[in-house]
Amino acid sequence: MRLGFFISPSDLWSRIGTADTPRILDVRRRDAYEAATGIIPASEWFDPAAGDGWMQAVDRSRPIVAACKAGHELSQMVAATLRQQGLAASVLAGGYAGWAEGGLPLVDKAAVSRFAPRRPSAWVTRRRPKIDRVACPWLIRRFIDAEARILFVDPSEVPDVARESGAVPFDIEGIELSHEGPRCTFDTMLKLFGLEAEPSLAHLALIVRGADTARPDLAPEAAGLHAVSLGLSALAGDDDHALLPQGFAVYDALFAWLRFAAEERHNWPAPISGIPEIGTLNAQVGNSRLAGAA
Repeated sequence: MRLGFFISPSDLWSRIGTADTPRILDVRRRDAYEAATGIIPASEWFDPAAGDGWMQAVDRSRPIVAACKAGHELSQMVAATLRQQGLAASVLAGGYAGWAEGGLPLVDKAAVSRFAPRRPSAWVTRRRPKIDRVACPWLIRRFIDAEARILFVDPSEVPDVARESGAVPFDIEGIELSHEGPRCTFDTMLKLFGLEAEPSLAHLALIVRGADTARPDLAPEAAGLHAVSLGLSALAGDDDHALLPQGFAVYDALFAWLRFAAEERHNWPAPISGIPEIGTLNAQVGNSRLAGAA
């Protein structure tokens, strides 16, 4: 995926939440960053005044998008420097101001600072994931930290592993990142990270909740997600990490459908030019038989 020197906010947003999400560098000045309450999903802040040492930490395997306050000197300097080194780097046109003008979602910065203060962040949950424990890692890697490490352990060991490793526990009873009444951990994460108002993610949460809590009445797609999730789990067996990329493809597809194709309808049977409809063909055959009998 090769990007131009500029990428529009809408184009960048269409790539977030997919396997092709670029590496997004937030290069606002420290005072602007510290005053902000939200950050672009999947972005990471680098202090532009700290010299070029930050360049060693840049993931060079993905295209890079630099975002500053308005898309002027800071992001253009960063993108130009990276391009000079042969990297695929672009500037977010209009910067954060352009993002806001487009009404595009931001992730709650305070929540990211609490749960993912360092990159890569680490998270731990119960092993043998099926629905909620695949949806949550998908949300984390697509919208919070693309390099996040997800640990799967026995349920009884989650608290101790979290304490020993510093990983964030999720989807076990008695912690913040877990079910809230009828709502799933996926719902809880959307709320804490400030993403629950994004329409497609809110609809996806309904599908996940229906599949995870045996409530297929919540969304027509819930039964299908339930079946596919159990099938993937059966195929993966005890290899939880082999399951994740397969499960992520399902959530990528559901999210893309909700954003770009929810109004599309399957057009079978499709009429073929030059071939009469079945009813017309039957009438023609019947008429020819009557004519022959006469």
